[in-house]
Amino acid sequence: MTISDAAAAPTPPIAKKVPTERTHHGDTFVDNYEWLREKESPEVVAHLNAEQAYTDAMTAGQEQLRQDIFNEIKNRTQETDLSVPSRKDGWWYYSRMVEGQAYGIQCRVAASSEGTLADWTPPLVEPGVDVPGEQIILDGNVEAEGQPFFSLGGAAVTRDGNLYAYAVDNAGDELFTVRIKDLRTGELLPDTIENVFYGLTFSPDGTTLFYMVADDSWRPYQVKTHVLGTPVDSDEVLYQEDDVAMWTGFDLSADRRFLMISIGCSEFSETRLLDFAAPEKGLQTLISRSAEILYDAEPFLSAGVEKILLTHDRDAVNSMISLVDAAEFAKPLAEQHWDTVVAHDPSVRINGASVTATHMVVSLRQDTIERIQVTALEGLGTAEQASAVEPVFDEELYTASMGGSEFESPVIRLVYTSDFTPPRVYDYVLPVAGAADQGELLLRKETPVLGGYRPEDYRATREWATAADGTLVPLSVLRRADLAQDGTNAGVIYGYGSYEVSMDPGFGVPRLSLLDRGVVFVIAHVRGGGEMGRHWYEDGKKLNKKNTFTDFVAATDWLAQSGWVDPAKIAAMGGSAGGLLMGAVANLAPEKYAAIVAQVPFVDALTTILDPELPLSALEWEEWGNPITDPAVYKYMKEYTPYENVRAVAYPKIAAVTSFNDTRVLYVEPAKWVQELRAVSTGSEPIVMKIEMDGGHGGASGRYEGWKTRAWDYAFLADAIGATELR
Repeated sequence: MTISDAAAAPTPPIAKKVPTERTHHGDTFVDNYEWLREKESPEVVAHLNAEQAYTDAMTAGQEQLRQDIFNEIKNRTQETDLSVPSRKDGWWYYSRMVEGQAYGIQCRVAASSEGTLADWTPPLVEPGVDVPGEQIILDGNVEAEGQPFFSLGGAAVTRDGNLYAYAVDNAGDELFTVRIKDLRTGELLPDTIENVFYGLTFSPDGTTLFYMVADDSWRPYQVKTHVLGTPVDSDEVLYQEDDVAMWTGFDLSADRRFLMISIGCSEFSETRLLDFAAPEKGLQTLISRSAEILYDAEPFLSAGVEKILLTHDRDAVNSMISLVDAAEFAKPLAEQHWDTVVAHDPSVRINGASVTATHMVVSLRQDTIERIQVTALEGLGTAEQASAVEPVFDEELYTASMGGSEFESPVIRLVYTSDFTPPRVYDYVLPVAGAADQGELLLRKETPVLGGYRPEDYRATREWATAADGTLVPLSVLRRADLAQDGTNAGVIYGYGSYEVSMDPGFGVPRLSLLDRGVVFVIAHVRGGGEMGRHWYEDGKKLNKKNTFTDFVAATDWLAQSGWVDPAKIAAMGGSAGGLLMGAVANLAPEKYAAIVAQVPFVDALTTILDPELPLSALEWEEWGNPITDPAVYKYMKEYTPYENVRAVAYPKIAAVTSFNDTRVLYVEPAKWVQELRAVSTGSEPIVMKIEMDGGHGGASGRYEGWKTRAWDYAFLADAIGATELR
């Protein structure tokens, strides 16, 4: 049976209707399926299991295709592999994967003395070869044994290398249990901390562990301290954020002299520093949130003077970088002196800056591409400031990002990839200040791709769609090099478009399975993302959110008119906030798609954001607006949120993919949406919901389960657009 064989298909599960009224700003919405939110209800669980049984039956004919795609992914992947070792203190740390095992193994070997470039050259570690002196820190396969789910949410090592703290999630709800291992003996300390959020680090002396706690709505709001060997219930709160619309996190400064607590939303932020050399001073605020400046801070010492490197949007919508003496922050903001390091440029988005002992490292975006620039610290912020130097790569469309570096290292680690270049790890030798040195790229590894893969067999081009308001929307168009532009091929268009997240060029083994079936794969860089700078994001959020959806439809029209595909063979895919995009375009232009896969889709956004007690809801106000207090936001959101706008039209094949324990987009959103679609659609195409009962926001855990999930999604799309056979 194929999915199109509706006559032989079983009847989909029909949820009972229990009308629930929701009234805001004089508007009443009747929700017939809100009762599905009762997660502990046996009736709800039975309904979800029935949905999965229906999905299994409706997609049974795709099983061979799913298996084929899974095998293609597996056969292209070097299963026994390892990461490039990264140096931290006196050790080289790396992870290994072993064929047949689903999870990584964390390892380390001792490093030589510091001082020369050779000391910062990673040891040669080969797949499947025993490494002299290797110490296994944590074997994820052992930890996952007998568990329905396994994920690591953070790890930290004391500076002396003796203790290792790690956080484990066995449910998929992104709440972790922290344990501490003595790496000298392999024994676990009695200290066990439950219900921890992402983020762990030790104090310099290794006696105290800092960790994050989330509130009942999964908002990280407390930074706590645990003194090793003391009862967990006596752990103290170092900082608590009570504003429900603010997110809290922490990190170490690059030189590890400070704990940096960051509090913020998408529009402004606040940084508080704890000086490990003077903890009695407590937390010191740099710029108060009341200034409404969005900024990141990096402290460092320059000739004995405490300096702060600020990446900020003060009079700079795309952000700029300033250097400030730490003492300046004791003055009122208007009286502070800030030296410009990187001036504002409306065509360049500054993502952030960090430092090594000798250089400033800047991440920026220009012409949609993320890249790295370095500048010597000597003379920074003065007329003698050195020119920025950028590693040069040979592709037009690529992504170069930081891969982590030690403060004292003469090299920085970079990760490079493009749509058809597998990830490469480079060490970039920092240029000598004052010399004509442009630095040197040292290739440490390129991820192997098996099965005869050749990059020259594929093409990636930048194209532009014209949106309804005339805005040009960038597209990444991926295809086989030998594909004929004869209007007969199938197409898949993918999008996200929220939170200033950019869909940057990046290699993906699973995607090759679609391309090799003659699919033209288009990534639509719609407004709401960050590809074209801060304005691109702001033009796709709050009361501009509809631009995200109409941009995607315009991208679909470009593909349909490009000559590459048959317009009747176009499918769409997106996840999370991209799942909201899928629901919105399904309502806007259902006739343009043969199928839609909505992964963990945020399709009941208005209901969620109207209830600040639900997970992460209040944090969303800066992205979508606050419909509780603002009737204009309520009205605008109600005009586009997918669940409230299902209408009597013929919808295409739709698959909503979700997880029972997802805390970011609750399973109830796609569950309700699927019911409403089936009840209202005038068409006959099947609408299914695939639910992972032991998974989280990313689905089931482990690499093999991840491959199966991707194979399921791609098989659903390929079957719908007639792209099941390899070309």
